[in-house]
Amino acid sequence: MRNLISLADLTPAELHHIVGRAVTFGRDGVDRRTLAGWQVGLYFRKSSTRTRTSFWSGATRLGADVITFGPNELQLTTGETVEDTARVLGQYLDALVVRTNGDVDEIRRLGSSPDLAVVNALTLDEHPTQAIADLATLTEQFGSLDGLHLLVVGEGNSSGAALALAAALTPGLRLTLLCPRGYEVPKETLDLAAELSGGKAQVEQVVSPDEVTGAADAVYTSRWQTMGVPKANPDWLSDFDGFRIDSAFLDRFGGRRTVFLHDLPAVRGQEVTDEVLDGERSVAWRQAHHKMTAAMAVLEWSVVGSAEA
Repeated sequence: MRNLISLADLTPAELHHIVGRAVTFGRDGVDRRTLAGWQVGLYFRKSSTRTRTSFWSGATRLGADVITFGPNELQLTTGETVEDTARVLGQYLDALVVRTNGDVDEIRRLGSSPDLAVVNALTLDEHPTQAIADLATLTEQFGSLDGLHLLVVGEGNSSGAALALAAALTPGLRLTLLCPRGYEVPKETLDLAAELSGGKAQVEQVVSPDEVTGAADAVYTSRWQTMGVPKANPDWLSDFDGFRIDSAFLDRFGGRRTVFLHDLPAVRGQEVTDEVLDGERSVAWRQAHHKMTAAMAVLEWSVVGSAEA
């Protein structure tokens, strides 16, 4: 059993393999039910449409039995320790997919059982399986990530942080994070990305559109209120002036081949216009499909290892 709690725990080869499997699932579907006879739990303490459903759908397509837990359905709510919960669940389940929107340390503690593979389906600091879906989408679209320039626009949230780590593990991929001042990806994450790549990561963070250099092959954004959590400053929207993705923005920073990505859900008219999200350059809906293929690839890798071995 192998955990996937942070992309920083992977090697470049492991990430490349998982992304490749997601692309294969997207292209060919399921050729054999590699999780038949295995049990997968989904423990979601926060709302989810795509991530929870994609893990359920992906696990069942691969043959696994799935049980779901809501935010108040485990004895964690009555005082049982995380470690005791993990020790017990490891006797019933083979994998546990967890979303908390909290600190990653709790998921690491859930991953303390050697009999249970734990997958991070989103914490406050990182959304690793989303980044895998993103890389699968780009690989499918362009054939290779080598030489691509990905421009990520808006709040430096868990998706942006995961992409910074993913880029550090993907030689040849250039990532520019364009975040309003005060809403950047944390410096610790960028330092970790540099460490993972041995100082070779092509990851840059800027706070003004005027600082972006070079045309982007893909422009990516997220909702500006992560998980719908209100911001302390009632006038926070003014900090995002100039960061909405419309056709003029795409034309300014990209070209005819430039595609648009969004991890969804979208607040239409806020971080992106309908024209872009529903337009011919948008691959956001295919990206949503790859949340399921990424879930399948991650579960397969975590529970049974490489299906190609």
